[in-house]
Amino acid sequence: MRRPLIMGNWKMNGSSMANESLLTGLISQVSSLQGVDIAVCPPAVYLGQVLELVSGTSIDVGAQNLSEQKSGAFTGEISGDMLRDLGVTYTLVGHSERRSLYGETNELVAAKTLKALEVGLVPVLCVGETLEERKSSQMDAVLAGQINAVIELCGADTFGQIIVAYEPVWAIGTGETATPQQAQDAHAFIRGLIAAQSPAIAERVTILYGGSMNEKNAAELLAMADVDGGLVGGASLKADSFATICKAAAE
Repeated sequence: MRRPLIMGNWKMNGSSMANESLLTGLISQVSSLQGVDIAVCPPAVYLGQVLELVSGTSIDVGAQNLSEQKSGAFTGEISGDMLRDLGVTYTLVGHSERRSLYGETNELVAAKTLKALEVGLVPVLCVGETLEERKSSQMDAVLAGQINAVIELCGADTFGQIIVAYEPVWAIGTGETATPQQAQDAHAFIRGLIAAQSPAIAERVTILYGGSMNEKNAAELLAMADVDGGLVGGASLKADSFATICKAAAE
């Protein structure tokens, strides 16, 4: 059985005071949960504070991005070694906003995935199609291109150490959500791409749903056979909402 993971992506939100309030409220509600992994991904400037706040709890911490470079003259970048030095467990790679707003290509995302693996971070590989791509029946080709770029650079076996997050880009921050069946179909397709290389690893890989999961739709989405958890955006900024999603995954 794949163990569910609920991960909160705070994006560019937070403050020292707000972070403490959010995590205090969250910890009080999820500390006794069994059967679910929980993580939060704050902005990089708050990673140290968040790591300290969740110390001694079952909540892990992830970064929102990392450099494909190891070190050197790359002003403003953060290396995987630095994240590991802090005590970070996960890092997002290829989030749809990184792809669309900052031009990250499939090849760059694959390079970042490889760098995360090399330093012992768990990469959360974000994949997904836009509304235009879905309407023009390109979803399968887009997902295949994103997954296969990582397979080609890193090897199919590395998906035993990679978490995949399916983000229907048209459902992020729009209030739209894929139906449970739409989510299941996309997750099954992704698992099939990996199974074509390694059926055993495909069966083990955790695939999160990352399209506006919230406290109202989480249980129905998580009931799908190939939906193994959630990469949660806006709802992760509210302790009660995020805790409700974590409880749905634990049931």
